[in-house]
Amino acid sequence: MAIERAGSKLLKFYVPLVLYLIFLLFPFYWMFNTVFKADTELYNLNLNPFYIHTWTLNNIVKLFTETIFLRWMANTFFVAITATVISLVASLLAAYAIQRLRFKTSGPTGVAIFLGYLVPQTILFIPLAHIIFKLRLWDSLWALVLTYPTFLIPFCTWLLMGYFKSIPKEMEECAMIDGASRIKIFRRIILPLCLPGVLSAGIFCFTLSWNEYLYALAFISSTAKKTVPIGLVTELVRGDVYHWGSLMAGALCASVPVALVYSFFVEHYVAGMTGALKE
Repeated sequence: MAIERAGSKLLKFYVPLVLYLIFLLFPFYWMFNTVFKADTELYNLNLNPFYIHTWTLNNIVKLFTETIFLRWMANTFFVAITATVISLVASLLAAYAIQRLRFKTSGPTGVAIFLGYLVPQTILFIPLAHIIFKLRLWDSLWALVLTYPTFLIPFCTWLLMGYFKSIPKEMEECAMIDGASRIKIFRRIILPLCLPGVLSAGIFCFTLSWNEYLYALAFISSTAKKTVPIGLVTELVRGDVYHWGSLMAGALCASVPVALVYSFFVEHYVAGMTGALKE
């Protein structure tokens, strides 16, 4: 019986888990594999593509010497962090007001905010481009900082509304009886309790801002002001020539910050999503 149970567990749990991990990690292996291959080996179909026969650092050197990759990384960090902070502040206030103040239209307002997240970016960027032009922010990183919250705030507000709903109202009522103001309750009680939800929303905002492509492509034209997703594609794809080694090197380096964020805060991220959805 023990052998049968072990075999059943192996087939039902470990085999699917290993297959899923292979599927999940294969793109990273392929990027790593391509980064350290010479161009002649990349296009040689007679060689095994899953193995590096001749190691080289030329692709990494080319990325850092022939492009301004570090400048693109700095731009991406600035846009992602600033847009995340703005979105979190707005989402926290909106979610708390809708969930706790309970005004007449709080329910429809919450639904309307979430429905705003479902509007495709390909439709929104046209009116947003007109607004950015009127504000004279064209070809500026602030154009991205101001437009990214349009798709970050709706989802984060919905996420935090679910998390606020899981916090007992009695705690706030007891604090009000003791003379605490609404702002003090929010700062001293609500924020510490909803920290996993805030971290979850922050990771979501940072990831989407880091990888966003459409708005960055539409609003930024100067090479020095581009973010990593746009800079790699526009500068390392020249006509029909794809510099695959440098492209993969840039993609691998750009994925490291996001991977680190998830690795450090994954427990809080799961707790935040669970707290938001269990209601």
